[in-house]
Amino acid sequence: MTNETTGYGAGNETAVVFSSVTRAFGAVRAVDGMDLTIRRGETVALLGRNGAGKSTTINLLLGLDEPDSGRVHLFGAAPVRAVEAGRIGAMLQDTRPVPRVTVRELVEFVARTYPKPLPVAEALELAGLTDLAGRRVDRLSGGQAQRVRFAVALAGNPELIVLDEPTSALDVEAREAFWHSMRAYARRGNTVLFSTHYLEEADASADRIVVVDSGRVLADGTAEQLKRAAGGTTVSFDLAGRPTEGLATLPGVTSVEIRGDRAQLRSDDSDATVLALAAMDAVRGLEVAPVSLNDAFLALTRPTAAARTSETLEMSR
Repeated sequence: MTNETTGYGAGNETAVVFSSVTRAFGAVRAVDGMDLTIRRGETVALLGRNGAGKSTTINLLLGLDEPDSGRVHLFGAAPVRAVEAGRIGAMLQDTRPVPRVTVRELVEFVARTYPKPLPVAEALELAGLTDLAGRRVDRLSGGQAQRVRFAVALAGNPELIVLDEPTSALDVEAREAFWHSMRAYARRGNTVLFSTHYLEEADASADRIVVVDSGRVLADGTAEQLKRAAGGTTVSFDLAGRPTEGLATLPGVTSVEIRGDRAQLRSDDSDATVLALAAMDAVRGLEVAPVSLNDAFLALTRPTAAARTSETLEMSR
């Protein structure tokens, strides 16, 4: 029988399973009882503030660290077995270019270390490097070098790839080129887990978004689910000197923020909120806009709002 929580018996369906995982460094619990399942073929964004536990989570997943308690399984086995078999590839932040070798030579060298590597020409094509195959790695631009790291991560023909801040320090054009390559890889039915500080990348590319804080999963859902859980719409208007009493009790309103002489209401029923405002005299400058993922992330990671927003997310599923 398949157990969806632990993933045991679900090896054909799950790529990653964290079961009650903890990892402490002295008095600090970087990962604190984490439960997380990622299904095959999903693209999942891992979001969190600095120090939230993202890097430790990735290290545990890759077998670079061991949990103090709980279990981490990749494709039903220990991470080290998945890595040795070439079933997982990774792009980490702390890497340096190899001097005096070409792009093709580097990818060929890495591919030979795996039992069933991806053909080198295919890895170069997926990473958008075919035209740069003969160029020396240490003479590439930042964006090109990042695509080389992607090709190296693909060399073992992995079913899962882990990307730790993959577009950090890249310009807009290089970021777009990278995500084009990543989406081509994902369309083959492969699994992607990436962490990023660019929330628009998570919004645009992830099937699911997992928000972590203090080593725990705060929220897990689609970008739209997270936005709705945070109060899916903002309704703003000019106060024109009016008092703000009663705004918090208007239909649909979940929070009120006053910026100068303008009120911004977070609402989970914008139609009801707008109708109530329309019944008020001389409401001016009325604007309705969807909550951004950035707004949802901030709402989730505020200690006073996190529990309430997470509960709303669970109810929306």
